[in-house]
This record gives sequence, C-alpha cells and structure tokens, in this order.
Amino acid sequence: MMPALGEIKAIVAALLLPPASPLLLAVAGLLCWRLKLGRWLLASALLALWLLSCNAVAVWLAQRVLPQVSVLAPARQAQLGASGVQAIVVLGGGIQAVSPEYGQAQPNASTAARLRYGIQLAKRSGLPLAFAGGVGWSNAGQAVASEASTAQFFVAEHGVTLRWIDNQSRDTAENAARMHDLLAPAGIHHIALVTHAWHLPRSQALFETAGFTVLPAPLEFVLPSERPLLDWLPSAKGLTASRHVLREWLALQVLASIPLR
Repeated sequence: MMPALGEIKAIVAALLLPPASPLLLAVAGLLCWRLKLGRWLLASALLALWLLSCNAVAVWLAQRVLPQVSVLAPARQAQLGASGVQAIVVLGGGIQAVSPEYGQAQPNASTAARLRYGIQLAKRSGLPLAFAGGVGWSNAGQAVASEASTAQFFVAEHGVTLRWIDNQSRDTAENAARMHDLLAPAGIHHIALVTHAWHLPRSQALFETAGFTVLPAPLEFVLPSERPLLDWLPSAKGLTASRHVLREWLALQVLASIPLR
C-alpha cells in the first residue's frame, strides 16, 4: 500500500530538517572525500550541526524567520470573556505512547505544557476548554492512543473537563477544520488558541481560514539561556528548538504557496 500524502510529508520534513539534513550532507562529503568538494561538504555539515545545536542560533532563527507573537499577560487572562473570547482551544503536540509507570499512554512534554496553560486560562477566565488532536501522520497506521484520549485523563486530574474534543485530526490544518465543525454549531467563533510560540503563526492562520477569530495564547518562547556562554555550546535543547523553528518556517513557505480556500 502506498503511503498517504501526509505520511510522505512527515518523512520529507524529517529528511530536510536537522539533525538529518546536516548528517546527510556529511555522508555526501565522506563519499567524495578525495575531492576538495567532499572535504568542504563534510566541514560545512559539521559546522551546521554545531550551530543548529546552539540555543543562541535557535533564538536568532525564531526572531528572524518567524512572525512574532506576544505573550498573553496574566493580567488579561481573567478578562478573556469580556474581550469577546468564547472558548479556550488547546492544540495537541504528541503523546508518549509507552508509559509503563502509568499503565497507559500519556501526553508528551509539549502536549502536557499546552494543557497546563490551557487549564490555567480556563480556570482564570471561566471559559470552556476544547482540545484538538488525534493520531499524527508520524504515527499513521500504528495502534497508538489519540492525543485527545490522553488529554482527557490529564485535565481530569486537574479538576477540569474538556467541553469539546477532536480526536480525529492528524495535523494542524485538520485541527482547525474539525474544531470549527465542533464549535460553530454552538455559536462559538472567537477563541483563545493555545500552542507553543513557534507553532502559533501557522496555527493562527489556519484557524482564521477555518472561520475563527483568534486570540493567540502562546507558551514556551525560544529565549536565551541565563548564561550566555552556554547558548553557544551544542545541546539537545538548542537542536530541538532550531528544528521546531525551521520546521515552522518551512511549513509557512508551503502554506504561502497554496490557496487556503
């Protein structure tokens, strides 16, 4: 069976983004090592991998290649309803499929962080909470729990319930379309959208295209470390941040090249 377009998209993105892209460049350099070009490719690949693993580079990329979003100040959070917002929508960010200590799948770190912030906004504002997330393209065809099923258990432990649940969507575009199908019949068109700061520009564009008025509610901005020297040393944190930013930049280029309606 041929893989679906969404699955191909996930594979291509993984190859284009770090760490795979500089590693593939290094392999190309090794294959033609006897040529000057080969040594140049290998050196370039190692330098690129070092730089992309630095948090300072991730911060620079986040500030230069992505549209900037503003934090939703704590003083405004209790006044969301008065500003016209009708519901809080949290976007899923993946699951930890195997969690033997819990005996069932759990939200991964990204999803858990988004849920915590969404719960805080719902409690402070008194607005209902919605969650969007099924099984992403990277897990397509696998017998894994949906993001929504893990989210339900998570919010219940915090004394909150999800008023609306989308457990079918596989990517952000489907998040927006399916959430609109759920909320529009209830007359809800103005939402606060909760996701990571680097994910919000594309998410906001897709949700507005689906018919929502969106108040951005970003979290976990890509920021400098407390010790500047550490920002220039390679780290898993820096590489992950660079990968997230470049993935969103790439997705925004694709989004800009296709009609949204």
